[in-house]
Amino acid sequence: MTLILLCLQQTKELKCAMRLLSEKFEKMSEAKKAIVRELGFGGLMHIPPMNVPYKLLKKLANSFNLDKNKLDTSHGSFKVKPKIIGAALGLNASGDLFSDKVKFKDLSEENKVIFRRFQGKTLKNLTDEMMNIGVDNDQDRLMFKRIFILYIQMAFLLPTTINKVSHVHLAPIFWIDNITEGNWGAHVLNFIIKGITNYHLKKKKSIDDCLYALMIVYFHITKHANKKGEAIPGLPWVSHWNRELLVARIRERLMGIVKKAEVKKKLKEMKEKEKKEKNKRTKKKKASSSESDSSESELDFSSESEFEQDSEEATKTRKQPTRTAKKTQSKKRKQIVEDSSSEKQIQSYDVMKGARLPSMEGHYDSSKIMSEVNLESENDPLFQAQTDQSSINKPSDSMLGLEEESVSDPA
Repeated sequence: MTLILLCLQQTKELKCAMRLLSEKFEKMSEAKKAIVRELGFGGLMHIPPMNVPYKLLKKLANSFNLDKNKLDTSHGSFKVKPKIIGAALGLNASGDLFSDKVKFKDLSEENKVIFRRFQGKTLKNLTDEMMNIGVDNDQDRLMFKRIFILYIQMAFLLPTTINKVSHVHLAPIFWIDNITEGNWGAHVLNFIIKGITNYHLKKKKSIDDCLYALMIVYFHITKHANKKGEAIPGLPWVSHWNRELLVARIRERLMGIVKKAEVKKKLKEMKEKEKKEKNKRTKKKKASSSESDSSESELDFSSESEFEQDSEEATKTRKQPTRTAKKTQSKKRKQIVEDSSSEKQIQSYDVMKGARLPSMEGHYDSSKIMSEVNLESENDPLFQAQTDQSSINKPSDSMLGLEEESVSDPA
């Protein structure tokens, strides 16, 4: 309810000055009101002093089918004709059309004076002149008619964003003698179509026409759609829609518009939420995939490093036996050399002994000495080293295996 009240308070009239028009009619003298009825605009005196919510008028503009001149609503679609507009506002909807533009060179001298008289006038200028002029004589009455025709077009029937009299407003004032015979229904409808066309195609922010007429048409037809004969209210339709009825119906329609707007807003929020969640999921997937790739690369790197370490250790272990074998070989060779030198010493010692034996025959038995020497040489470690010399010089099976392994295995 608060939202609806705000919509009613913060309204735009889309150039249809309903409140201003109602106030001027209320302050107007009875003589002037009689002239207004004589001109065929008496039905407009029923317009209540109120503004119309912009949302509702915008909805009507968006619902108007320009191809078929139809008003498409939730209650159905119906064609908008000049007679419909005439019935809604109490205007004549038959006869000849007014020209869209006045050609100054084609006007008579008298009409050229009239053209210059109102050229460039603003709505305020016309309002002040309309309210101040008297209607006591024929000349003032004629001037009042021309001023009122310009005023009612600029203020209500054919409002524009330009606050000055245009050519489309000037055309009817040269029809004063036959003003009631002009097709005002078509004049207003053509201007509505032009304004909505510019609003849709040229993307204008405001609409140069009075959508109040479309609102009355919409409310009246939808309310009395199933009625027939005498049950249908008479002309003009605007006379059956006072302020209270209009406010109630506007609130009803605004409730529907607000609900639709809320539903649309909720759907939009849901879509945005789904989009955000989808983006989060995609980001998580990308993050997880990047982490898995990095972990795999780490595993590959670690495995490669471990493989390299193992290969290095293997090469070290392979090199170590060869080095140890070489060391043992060098040691054994050194030992063999030492053993061979010791053997030579022993042999030389034996020779010396043999040379000295004849001088010792009286003291020692040679056979016993030889046997003792042989026994000592057998038990002597030096002798054992000499006897094992062939086995030492010949590489053992284990050493050969190590050497073959070191050659066959890659370094």
